[in-house]
Amino acid sequence: MIRTWMICTLILHMGAAASDAQVRSLPGTQPLTWTGDLSEKMMDGAHRFVERKIDESIRTRQKYWKRDLSSRLAYEKSVEPNRSRFMMNIGVVDPRLPARMERFGDDNNPALVAEMDTYQVYQVRWPVLEGVSGEGLLLQPKKSPLAQVVALPDADQTPEQTVGLAPGVAPESQLARRLAENGFEVLVPVMIDRTTRWSGHPDIRMTDQPHREWIYRQAFHMGRHVIGYEVQKVLAVVDWFKRKRDSNLKVGVAGYTEGGLIAFYAAAVDTRIDAALVSGYFDSRQNVSSEPIYRNVWGLLREFGDAELATLIAPRGLIVEYSNPPKVTGPKGELKTPGFQSVKAEFDRIDRLTQSGFQPKELVKGSSNDPVGPGSQQALQQFAKLLGVNSPMSLTGNLPVDRRESLDAGERQKLQVRALENHVQKLVRNSEHVRDRFFLYKVAPELADETWTKELRHETIAPQDFIEGSKWYRQYFWEEVLGKFDEPLLPFNPRTRQIYDTEKWAGYEVVLDVWPDVFAWGVLLVPKDLKPGERRPVVVCQHERGSLPKDVIEGNDAYYHNFAARLADRGFITFAPHNLYRGEDRYRWLSRKANGVRASLFSFIIGQHDQLLRWLETLPFVDSKRIAFYGLSYGGETAVRVPTILERYCLSICSGDFNNWTRKVAATDQRFSFMYTIEWEMPYFNLGNTFDYAEMTYLMIPRPFMVERGHHDHVGRDQWVAHEYAKVRWLYTQLGLAEKTEIEYFNGGHTINGEGTFKFLHKHLNWPEP
Repeated sequence: MIRTWMICTLILHMGAAASDAQVRSLPGTQPLTWTGDLSEKMMDGAHRFVERKIDESIRTRQKYWKRDLSSRLAYEKSVEPNRSRFMMNIGVVDPRLPARMERFGDDNNPALVAEMDTYQVYQVRWPVLEGVSGEGLLLQPKKSPLAQVVALPDADQTPEQTVGLAPGVAPESQLARRLAENGFEVLVPVMIDRTTRWSGHPDIRMTDQPHREWIYRQAFHMGRHVIGYEVQKVLAVVDWFKRKRDSNLKVGVAGYTEGGLIAFYAAAVDTRIDAALVSGYFDSRQNVSSEPIYRNVWGLLREFGDAELATLIAPRGLIVEYSNPPKVTGPKGELKTPGFQSVKAEFDRIDRLTQSGFQPKELVKGSSNDPVGPGSQQALQQFAKLLGVNSPMSLTGNLPVDRRESLDAGERQKLQVRALENHVQKLVRNSEHVRDRFFLYKVAPELADETWTKELRHETIAPQDFIEGSKWYRQYFWEEVLGKFDEPLLPFNPRTRQIYDTEKWAGYEVVLDVWPDVFAWGVLLVPKDLKPGERRPVVVCQHERGSLPKDVIEGNDAYYHNFAARLADRGFITFAPHNLYRGEDRYRWLSRKANGVRASLFSFIIGQHDQLLRWLETLPFVDSKRIAFYGLSYGGETAVRVPTILERYCLSICSGDFNNWTRKVAATDQRFSFMYTIEWEMPYFNLGNTFDYAEMTYLMIPRPFMVERGHHDHVGRDQWVAHEYAKVRWLYTQLGLAEKTEIEYFNGGHTINGEGTFKFLHKHLNWPEP
């Protein structure tokens, strides 16, 4: 425990008003006179910064495009890199199974669901991916079809409603029925809906996440997406269409709201689709972060708005129907009807990106720019023309009658949800091998299991090749996984004020400029026994979620035990920075906004720490080669993300967080998983296939790294922590660096223990123990 100190009486603690004349500043800095809660000020500025980046994205995204309009072939070739990147972003990366369509049923629920004068309705399913099948209704004309269409309802509509077999959709909006009555072969898939019935597991916990979010959360971390899975289901139907004897028929996709999104995206990724009808979806995506979380696509706005995606469909046809989406509200986003001028402005951008007349398209609206449809006669007529069919697209027949005795739509939804969950969970279980192939075995092929011989097992290998090979992965981790803002750092403009004065050290509140509206803030503790010209090691002491810099210094908090002050008592310089994860959902929304421009919460934090390190190096009493990091919980999460990237940190200690992160974030069979908690910001796109905590820690090599783990810390389980750390220990050992890594278990919980870790700091920072 530290001795009682006196908080400087000239200043009210942590942000009170003071005149320049009153403020005691660190030499070489300007007085800090800001008032109020600086954590809120920091959060406000970060939101302004990312909102500005979003605003700029319409202009800056054009550098990723090189459209060649000289011919259709040249155009499609020129946009293929954009198409490939878009497919990666939405998780359309798995090979599909061979195309097949199965009509299924039994005596009580026959395959032939309904029969009309001109068409028949079958219940069908089709293979998509291993363990994943689509299911829905096939409307098959009795004569040769005029064209083939995948018609996608909104997420909360069933195929039966769009066919007229069940109530809930007005006859004029029964899109599939109208297409079938006018000679089209139509497949209507079951969509993953917005109910919550199957989101969770009764033996662990049921959640309030809509099914679409339940799949999104786990899939996003594994480089997949509920959007991508549903696009794959559509493309599997297109595969089947193209294998049929009448494969020369034109193929279209049409959809409403969530179905409109899937139809739009499917047409953008597959050039076999001749035309798309998008109803209740097309708009500017600049505010996509306000839409439901399951629409969050990594890096979407950096390269794509709806206009840009429309150019991936070009020169094929596009019909946009301005219609009202269903009203969807929730704590993580909502759906509402956009203003017509917003939709029109985005639609008009298409021609500016290509050229007028390059793509047949139309924006369908009401006579006074009012919403129409969904599935208005005008929109369907124009869509049919793009598929080579001139038809009035009117309703001509009676409502079909369902021959099935009963339909358990809930059970059908359960099977669809569980199939996607099982696919993701298999990815989670196999991810360790995928990460090895991605990183370890490429950088150090001699460490691969298949080449590891008995003769080599007791030898070590020189670390230099591994260190050199890791450089590319460090950049990839920063730029492609966590996200890096393309923004130069500002001059430091350091402002400080003294807020602590104790027997052994003085404490200064510090603010540094980072980017416009973004600043770094924290508290620097400077020992009073520094000798002239002496340079000492620094320990950066990082708080967890919801805390402030002062919490690691004073108050003897149960989590921190004043560890920054205790280290200062031992003669270390310490700095307690503020990280942005305070204010609960405000930081989650910040990360959500940043995702749109291929960034995240850690894009800010890395920038702030980069500036902090550069400034610390300028201080005459700091040894720039001995700056260490020590963080608890979210600070421990920082310990394997920031020092691994910023090599100015000479060592890192992860406390109360080291884990098998892929399971922690995405596993649905683990009680400690974030799948069952409020932390919806935790999935990072494709992190599970690229970096877990072992791979992140590999980037620390050859620098020292330590884990502090309490047996009763519920953030993880000892066996998973031990499993993940064993890989770190093994690699350090193979590279002849075994003495540079440690793990300390203690019989406690989620807290700084401060025993083995303090010894580790003294040892590797070459500072004598008291």
